[in-house]
Amino acid sequence: MIKWNKEKTIPVNIDKLWELFSAENIHRIMPNVIEHKVIEKREGVIGSKYQQKFKEGKREETYIVEDLEYESTETMKHNKIGFTVAKSLEVEAAFTLIKLDENNTKFIYQGQTKGISTKGKVLLKIKGEKTGEKLVQDFMKLVGEEAVKQRNDE
Repeated sequence: MIKWNKEKTIPVNIDKLWELFSAENIHRIMPNVIEHKVIEKREGVIGSKYQQKFKEGKREETYIVEDLEYESTETMKHNKIGFTVAKSLEVEAAFTLIKLDENNTKFIYQGQTKGISTKGKVLLKIKGEKTGEKLVQDFMKLVGEEAVKQRNDE
């Protein structure tokens, strides 16, 4: 199992940063997600399901993402999602934004990837912690860059 828990301060208003996590903008922070369709929208968000298509190189995977936790207040935004990839890996990821002031937001990215089949367990051993760490760092960097770009475009 690979776990992560990273924080970063982004010099952008919390509401503007949160817009990047919407269905309309998800491709900006997750460019490998080439399709994101609502399957079931639930009141209060928790339990909502989406079909995502992910492309890496020539390989494409389609999976169902479910909202496991959701909260949106003036000073804090939080969404935890879960999905299974190729019946091999179970992924949970949480995105939390905390308003520091009008122009600065703390971004917390937490999660875990667990092998649920022999193939998944072997894959995690091969890819290892370093690959997982790089993916997390790259994602956090991209979120920061896209947020600043969005702020500067306004």
